Amino acid sequence: MNILIGYDGSECSVAALDDLKSAGLPPNVQAHVMSVAEVWLPPPPEGMTISQYAIDLQTHPQPFTAWQTHAAEVSVSEMRAKEAADRVCSMFPQWNVTSEGTYGSPAWEILSKAHETKADLIVVGSHGRSAVGRFFLGSISQKVLTEADCSVRIARGRVEVDPSPPRIVIGYDGSAGANAAVDVVVSRHWPNDGEVSLIAVTDLAVSSSMEAAPPNVDGTVERGWLMDLAADAITKLRKAGLSTELITKAGSPKNVLVDFAETWCADAIFVGANRFGSRLERFLLGSVSAAVAARAHCSVEVVRKKADATGKKVDSSANQLQ
Repeated sequence: MNILIGYDGSECSVAALDDLKSAGLPPNVQAHVMSVAEVWLPPPPEGMTISQYAIDLQTHPQPFTAWQTHAAEVSVSEMRAKEAADRVCSMFPQWNVTSEGTYGSPAWEILSKAHETKADLIVVGSHGRSAVGRFFLGSISQKVLTEADCSVRIARGRVEVDPSPPRIVIGYDGSAGANAAVDVVVSRHWPNDGEVSLIAVTDLAVSSSMEAAPPNVDGTVERGWLMDLAADAITKLRKAGLSTELITKAGSPKNVLVDFAETWCADAIFVGANRFGSRLERFLLGSVSAAVAARAHCSVEVVRKKADATGKKVDSSANQLQ
């Protein structure tokens, strides 16, 4: 599995590193930590790195003080990324972890690196834990979430100190995206006492991806139909050793998922987003996935299917887990 971690040294990015321990990630991971200085620099002379050129300028002063100042910021990013990579190595000794400090627009640099390395998952932190602070994602997280062609984890560290079984919420509507989210959770490595709540929102008007449902009589027929729809997903999750329950609730998915996760003290919410293929569709992703990622008190992993060489969609976070 190939993971790209965006890191800026802030408290939320440190929390994002700690969150990796509760993400159920496998031992065979190639992780790349990236820190981006938000500055602009012309390229250094051919054959020299930015850091080497900055040292050369200090040794042989030239009238490019702004360049030297900005190059120093890039050097700080390199050190910051290396420190974060060391932290990840200490948590996951079996992982192959590399680091990189660079410059430019953080969101676009992360997206470009993810595309270059064919990342399966991008991990970024989210500023703000208060209700107001969570209402909007930071510009970098928002850009990465909507523009990435792979899965994205908006990571928030746990407040609780005492270890407890993982609690996972999966938004489920029977769509290909929802089933991809289930497959990712199944493919991860969880403790045997992990719990999953499969949340199906019964207000079908807000879920265009669901098939036509039978008439609802006091909720009985509708719940029975949802149980049939989710039967395979429940079987998969239980076979993976996860205690699983289907919960049906009325309302808007973006509100129901967040409210339930907060009440249940969930560690993470998994939602599917593979329906959004074009750039415009991804920009308008906000209906459910981005809203949940912005408002949730816990980490949110948006599972997106990637196209393989033949153009066929594949699960970006599950296909390399075993």
